Amino acid sequence: MGVSVLNETRAFRPAILIPVYNHEEAIKQTLLGVLSYEYPILLVDDGSDSACRNVLVLLANQHPHQVNLIRLKTNGGKGAAVKAGFRKLYDMGYSHALQVDADGQHDLSDLSRFIKAGEEDLDALISGYPKYDASMPKGRYYSRYLTHVWVWINTLSLEIKDSMCGFRLYPLVDTIALIDRDHCGDRMDFDVEIIVRWLWRGGGVKSLMTHVHYPVGGISHFKAIRDNVLISWMHTRLFFGMLVRLPLILGRKFK
Repeated sequence: MGVSVLNETRAFRPAILIPVYNHEEAIKQTLLGVLSYEYPILLVDDGSDSACRNVLVLLANQHPHQVNLIRLKTNGGKGAAVKAGFRKLYDMGYSHALQVDADGQHDLSDLSRFIKAGEEDLDALISGYPKYDASMPKGRYYSRYLTHVWVWINTLSLEIKDSMCGFRLYPLVDTIALIDRDHCGDRMDFDVEIIVRWLWRGGGVKSLMTHVHYPVGGISHFKAIRDNVLISWMHTRLFFGMLVRLPLILGRKFK
């Protein structure tokens, strides 16, 4: 990835990116929490049902000077929605996208910390490093840890402290260049794959501790069979990708 051209082409202009799929209740509270920071917001409707779609249109109409809304015709997955949001925000002239999940898990009081970290290092990917409370299901905790172990193997590094948190600030120039070059999953495999490939390309990653809470009655769109297969296949691709890049990775480590 090398040195970004961001400083030469654009001032620091961050915007908030929220992918949404059938979270018509949770998105109201999440959007309310984000609006108070007065940053531009892009909602990406990932082919939601009519109930959620109507709520998103209403929210965008209530805040026309701060909120934009785009809709994907069919549900492509979280990764597809985020990638569409990256391209839209770049076309609108923004330099960075702060990804926030719609379901209310993220501590939005940390939003300014992520923005500040990105402004201090324009080329770094700023990634949330979750501190969980008692609401986190134990099964998810152990499955996440297994993914982290594979990420550490596939990068030969502990630099990525958490590979699955969706609270991240992306520099758009380098991010779009990466997804144009390399495959990054369209569903629950996206967050992991893009940060591994980011590190492979020489991009910097900064981790910020942030509290994560699983709301009571929260809706999860994780499909056990489909998404576990996707994630397993992703780890396989990344492992063999690591082997191909091994001389380059080791060269950087011992430079």
